[in-house]
Amino acid sequence: MSLEIRDRLAGKIRDVEDFPKKGIIFRDITPLLKDANSFRETVVFIADYYRDKDINFVVSPEARGFILGAAIAYELGAGFIPVRKPGKLPYEVESMTYSLEYGKDEIQIHKDAVKKGDNVLVFDDVIATGGTAKATCSLIEKLGGKVVGVCFLIELTDLKGRDKLTDYDVFSIIKY
Repeated sequence: MSLEIRDRLAGKIRDVEDFPKKGIIFRDITPLLKDANSFRETVVFIADYYRDKDINFVVSPEARGFILGAAIAYELGAGFIPVRKPGKLPYEVESMTYSLEYGKDEIQIHKDAVKKGDNVLVFDDVIATGGTAKATCSLIEKLGGKVVGVCFLIELTDLKGRDKLTDYDVFSIIKY
């Protein structure tokens, strides 16, 4: 990976202390998204990494993952599938409960979102403890899809989220 690209994109991330709880440093990607060149560079850089993987769908959990995930899917010529919190999807769903850095949560995906043999890239903006990513991968596999990669813009290395994803090809750009 180009250190120049990584450093340039990292320079667009804003640290917000004590959000959403005291003691947490939130890595805010909105300044990166606001900058058209950084936004495009991020999308193309990630898409280039996966271009030869025959990706059918990019799956992203809400909410910030949607922003880049949908753009990456577009760049790859793939479909985009949202993973949502309970009560947000209008059709039959599969659910998964998981642990967060600061509590527990649940995500859902439409039961017909992925079928056997579909190649799926999981993208989220940040990996912390790995719970959301692992739950997303489990939902995809439960539906018969194949997770061909798990990608993050930001990895919080001290929280060891990657350890929950040892069965997958994990790629992250910026590490804290």
